[in-house]
Amino acid sequence: MYEASIKILVGQERGITQNPGDVVGLQQLTRTMVEGVNSRPLAESVISELGLSMTPEEFLEEHIRVEQVPETQFVRVFYEDSSPERAQQAANTIGYVFSEQVSDVSSSASDITATVWEWAVAPDRPVSPSPIRNGLLGLVLGLILSVGLALLLEYLDDSWRSPVEVEQISGVPNFGVIPEFKPLVGKRGDY
Repeated sequence: MYEASIKILVGQERGITQNPGDVVGLQQLTRTMVEGVNSRPLAESVISELGLSMTPEEFLEEHIRVEQVPETQFVRVFYEDSSPERAQQAANTIGYVFSEQVSDVSSSASDITATVWEWAVAPDRPVSPSPIRNGLLGLVLGLILSVGLALLLEYLDDSWRSPVEVEQISGVPNFGVIPEFKPLVGKRGDY
């Protein structure tokens, strides 16, 4: 899977006076804009614009991730797809459609703007799967499972290993032990 991202700047139209309190208000408005990007109307518009064959829920849950850059008026939008070109195109379309939607309601919203500050570029390497991370995770899980299985088998093993253990379990003294026979190693004539 490949991930492309854009950066959107939330601001006000020129000519509107700004004081330091306006910046804090815009940062709070930026949190609202995050929800606007992560909404069904935007998903429907982008799906229609690109001719994608998915539902808005699928688009929002599986492909898009939106976050505010802390203490700023920037919103980052990430789009994940199996094609790097399609990821770039979808991310850029999200920015364009969102900017248009904000400008459509801007006259009633104190001339708020959402401008794509940084357009998406086609990613050159996938974000998942990560072979190194997956390999290390597999190694750790394999070690944990193998140690756990060895301990479980040892715990469940009820065989007797020594004459002393036989006496302890049976309560009867041993009269003898049958030795373990091992084959002789050597030439055929040497016995």
